[in-house]
Amino acid sequence: MFLAACNAKERGSTEITLWHAYRGAEADALQAVVEIYNSANAARGVQVRTLPVPFDAYADKISAAVPRGRGPDLFLFAQDRLGGWAEAGQAVEPIGFLLEERHRSRFLPNMLEAMTYRGQVYGLPFNFKSLALIRNTALAPEAPTTSQELAAIARANTQAARGIYGLAFQYQNFDFQAALLNGFGGGALDERNRAILDRAENARAFELLLRWKDEDPKLPPEPSGALITSLFNSQRAAFVISGPWFFGEVAPEIAAAVSPLPTLDEAGGAPIRPWVFVEGVFIAQGSKNVDEAFAFADFLTGPDAAAVMAAQGRQLPANAEVYQRREIADDPVLAGFRQQLDSAVLIPNAAEMALVWAPGEQASRRILRKEAGPAAALADAQAALERSIADLRRPQP
Repeated sequence: MFLAACNAKERGSTEITLWHAYRGAEADALQAVVEIYNSANAARGVQVRTLPVPFDAYADKISAAVPRGRGPDLFLFAQDRLGGWAEAGQAVEPIGFLLEERHRSRFLPNMLEAMTYRGQVYGLPFNFKSLALIRNTALAPEAPTTSQELAAIARANTQAARGIYGLAFQYQNFDFQAALLNGFGGGALDERNRAILDRAENARAFELLLRWKDEDPKLPPEPSGALITSLFNSQRAAFVISGPWFFGEVAPEIAAAVSPLPTLDEAGGAPIRPWVFVEGVFIAQGSKNVDEAFAFADFLTGPDAAAVMAAQGRQLPANAEVYQRREIADDPVLAGFRQQLDSAVLIPNAAEMALVWAPGEQASRRILRKEAGPAAALADAQAALERSIADLRRPQP
């Protein structure tokens, strides 16, 4: 061991820095993977060092630090900011020239597509997150397959006057609402990244949400994340719509199961289609260790690292092979979210996507507060989004 360390020192050492925004089990699992890699590569003098960054400041830190040469070699982030960074040309390195067929065939369907912008691959898919239907099996033994079944079971479990709800989720958040918009055939952007908020299908989706909220089955008012967790853990919510992170908050005495969101009777049987956020590992623009950074990214997205991140970090790896391993395939939570992926939609990775949130959330607030009907509020949001996109695409002098 001492001799290997001396040899590594003589050859010089390389430190690869990796930024992430993980906490808790995810951070611990990532560190375990890093330690495996560092041990295997100590003789070569290559070591990876991680730096956690608070999530709320993470995107801005990447945008500010990397162009100034103060960034990491690698960072983990979802695809929704990729287009803006790629167009700016100062945050992410294209890596298509480094890919071999084994990389292109490694991942679940559409995962590599999320890392691709305007025909160029910028990252390797690491994991994915989407919403799904989570239920307390003591209150709802079977998973509903249609929206009417969901409403009926939720109705039977609702006593709103006593603070008991059959269905609870953060319906005021636009990314939660998008699952219904997509299910009805609407959405935020079309395939050419043009605004489509004013589509009639989106208004119909909001009409259904209002019915769920106010009439049948009735949803909790002001549904913060903390409230949703409290309701579920106190047996006062039969169903929750949330993502894999929610299971880190479920009380051990609650028997919880996950299944795909149901189909929409109100939309001809189309499935509710949540957005999928694919977190990739990106090489930061200006890294002086591109080859070694890619070597670690290769390891990080392989089946062995994926197994650690799934079992210990409770992540959903983008790696396809890991789901063939018995300990992963037999995990009902991981299997449930993996099944949801088949009817989910990649959140757009275009630069325009960053412009969607403000008008989308403004429309949502107006609709839920009954300040405007869905069609009128979405028409205003459409106009605001079109103006923002026009400004984005206006030629610079």
